[in-house]
Amino acid sequence: MKAVGLRDRVLLRQGDLTEMAVDAIVNAANNDLQLGAGVAGAIRRKGGPTIQEECDRIGRIPLGEAAVTTGGRLQARYVIHAASMALGQPTTEASLRAATRNSLLRAKERELGEVAFPALGTGVGGFPLERCARAMLEETAAFLRAERWPERVCFVLFDQEAFRAFEQVRRELIPE
Repeated sequence: MKAVGLRDRVLLRQGDLTEMAVDAIVNAANNDLQLGAGVAGAIRRKGGPTIQEECDRIGRIPLGEAAVTTGGRLQARYVIHAASMALGQPTTEASLRAATRNSLLRAKERELGEVAFPALGTGVGGFPLERCARAMLEETAAFLRAERWPERVCFVLFDQEAFRAFEQVRRELIPE
């Protein structure tokens, strides 16, 4: 059996995160776990009220942490809520990196095969796209070099600009 390289484990796609048929999608969450606008709002609308109800039961989590709910009506079995920002506050690089690591750790704990991330913190959180791509890909590559789970991480980027930013950093960090 051929060994799977890091490049085969870190994938990029342009599209709608909420349409992904994966084990888990990652929500760009605030630490109050309130599903408001952006990615979180799309998850709330498409996944149904169960996801917010589960978030309400979990309650507030520390900045940079990640919590897990079911996927409600989404194709994904789970939603990993990555708290890269406090409600009404911008995303920082430290909170983005921690939220990425902790999301991967939640996936590892559940031995999930494939997890799909958006560009965390670049919408409501106001974090610069290129810096986001570098921080998230560095954290993901370091995690996957040391861990078996998740088997694959897919970054699902909403538009061409985000896809290009992640593609450029991925080529640099994870060569052919």
